[in-house]
Amino acid sequence: MKGEIQPDHMPVNKYLFQIVGLIPITATEISGIEDELDTTELPDRTVASGGNRRATEFTMMVPMHHGAEQAAMEAWFLESQDPVSPTYKKPCTLTHTSISGNVSRNYSLSGVFPKGRNLPDLEKLNEGELAQVEWVMSADDILPL
Repeated sequence: MKGEIQPDHMPVNKYLFQIVGLIPITATEISGIEDELDTTELPDRTVASGGNRRATEFTMMVPMHHGAEQAAMEAWFLESQDPVSPTYKKPCTLTHTSISGNVSRNYSLSGVFPKGRNLPDLEKLNEGELAQVEWVMSADDILPL
């Protein structure tokens, strides 16, 4: 591998996830965001593209003690429930930044909304790890900028 990977790589811990219309949210972890085509299996057992991309789902972790951020996420989650607000889907951006900060890759996510919340497992014998809320997010589309 030495000499094959170009210098100034993009580490997995140097990113920024921004939700338009919400206060900045500290997403300490974001699952991989998949972008895939609809496909169909043909009678000859081959696969063909349906031409359209699917909506995607990912998760993000937000520290439980970040009160204002959790309140913003809860309010957004309520917007997604009956009666559904016309503004419940929000645009977001995801920016990956290189070690030096000189190179970035940016993605636009459209139609994003929280579709679920998972509270952390609790254990009295734990040494005091950070409690985080896992938010399950849905996105209609992801496009490189």
